[in-house]
Amino acid sequence: MKAHRPWAWLLGGLLALLASVSFARAVTFDTAARAAILVDFRTGQVLFAKNPDARIYPASMSKLMTAYIVFERLAEGSLRLEDELPVSEKAWRMGGSQMFLEVGERVKVEDLLRGMIVQSGNDAAVVLAEALAGSERAFAELMNRKAKELGLTGSHFVNATGLHDPEHYMTVRDLATLARAIIRRFPDYYRYYSEKEYTYNGIRQFNRNPLLRKGVPGVDGMKTGHTQEAGYGLVASAERDGRRLILVVAGLETARQRAIEAERLLEFGFREFKEYRLFQPGETVVEAEVWMGAADTVPLASEEVVAVTLSRSAREGLEIRARFRSPVPAPVRRGERLGTLVITAPGIEPLELPLVAARDVERAGVAGRVVDALAWLLWGGT
Repeated sequence: MKAHRPWAWLLGGLLALLASVSFARAVTFDTAARAAILVDFRTGQVLFAKNPDARIYPASMSKLMTAYIVFERLAEGSLRLEDELPVSEKAWRMGGSQMFLEVGERVKVEDLLRGMIVQSGNDAAVVLAEALAGSERAFAELMNRKAKELGLTGSHFVNATGLHDPEHYMTVRDLATLARAIIRRFPDYYRYYSEKEYTYNGIRQFNRNPLLRKGVPGVDGMKTGHTQEAGYGLVASAERDGRRLILVVAGLETARQRAIEAERLLEFGFREFKEYRLFQPGETVVEAEVWMGAADTVPLASEEVVAVTLSRSAREGLEIRARFRSPVPAPVRRGERLGTLVITAPGIEPLELPLVAARDVERAGVAGRVVDALAWLLWGGT
């Protein structure tokens, strides 16, 4: 067995794979929206942000959380699309956008979902909330608990519809996080967001998403919002050539301005940024020294595709570092987290991904452990 070299102990926790270029610059852009965010779906990278953590009134965009909870119940099997739910007088009397339910009728869950997602029906949202929690107030408590689970630190819900209340708020960052969670976890139900129209009780209504109606390439969701206090907002998602972006804009003055600004930001994201795939799942990123192991090193890898989305100029300043403890004491088990891959570039928030052992390394025999112990005594170390 080879003795461990002291330079490996000193430098093992920090490996530069690509050099940084200090003169690289970030792409700049602006929007009339009071708050906006553009996020890469695969990595969660923020490509553009304006007041991303400011509290906004989300209006009907908060129905994304209502839908998330319904999708979760469907996925776990406690609710079925064909289940029929009763329409209460409260639901029937709801103002704002409606799917025009009749009090006392029973409506299938799938119809209610389509009415809430495509038609933005407040009545449909209340029927779902009452069925799942007994009351809209109790359902709002579910929404708040789920927000904490999802890491939505700037959100608080008081109803299932998004109708204005001073204590009902979100941030565009939280809306993007929620949209990403829906697409990742519930792809089978995400399809409802791409429907351009829906007819219920003979009443035909069109999806309010302006990018979907216009046929902007790749757009397949998600949700608009508008109240006098909130202004006009939109959560949108689009996929082109295997890349998906999530966009949120809020606080715009007119529906036309919302459509224009949303399309501009989405086109900016696809035009100015490119996805760079750095490592495939299981591909060795770095070798870590092993202490008292049957092998001298263990390969560290990511369990997922390592990709980063950057502007052309920011690509010049891309820096990748593997941060891990070295030497790693044996035994080592495949899949055990041993480090972190840190990716930085101008204009983006640092991206951190776990590095795991790509194979098992058993403990060395007695002779091997003696050699390692002697090497440690000879070379020193702390």
